[in-house]
Amino acid sequence: MKVIATGVPGVLVLEPRIFGDSRGFFFESYNERVFSEATGLAPRFVQDNHSRSSEGVLRGLHYQLHRPQGKLVRCVAGEVFDVAVDIRRGSPSFGRWTGAHLSADNKRQMWIPEGFAHGFLVLSGFAEFLYKTTEYYAPEHERAIRWSDPQVAVAWPGDGAPLLSAKDAAAPLLAEAELP
Repeated sequence: MKVIATGVPGVLVLEPRIFGDSRGFFFESYNERVFSEATGLAPRFVQDNHSRSSEGVLRGLHYQLHRPQGKLVRCVAGEVFDVAVDIRRGSPSFGRWTGAHLSADNKRQMWIPEGFAHGFLVLSGFAEFLYKTTEYYAPEHERAIRWSDPQVAVAWPGDGAPLLSAKDAAAPLLAEAELP
């Protein structure tokens, strides 16, 4: 596995070794030992999630106020632009974001540690998105930051407004958000 550092410390892009021939391909999407040796991390995953969204859907920027989740995310069908925003108070990179294109074709994954808000924008006709989490989903603790916050200034690809849930459309700016 190749580990690619991003512009925000702690967030990593992971490229698996892919074995392919005329029949198709094989790769390990997760191997605890390989992940730990490559990253120096040993997260304990407790939940796997799978979502499907249509083109133009933006989910996020989500986080949990209590019981924060580390996430290992990947796109298994289509393509997304995946984003992590540092919301750790006192962090030298507080409010900074990093993003990466994740797709079924490139098979890249992103590791997003606890203390980050996370979101993605679907760039293809549809996308199926998988993520492992280090903590269980707790709806009573879920919060969001507005996707278009000018302080964070994520450079989302594409033109026009994305398709948002009512909750994401009403999310507060980072400066007004309840943070862990």
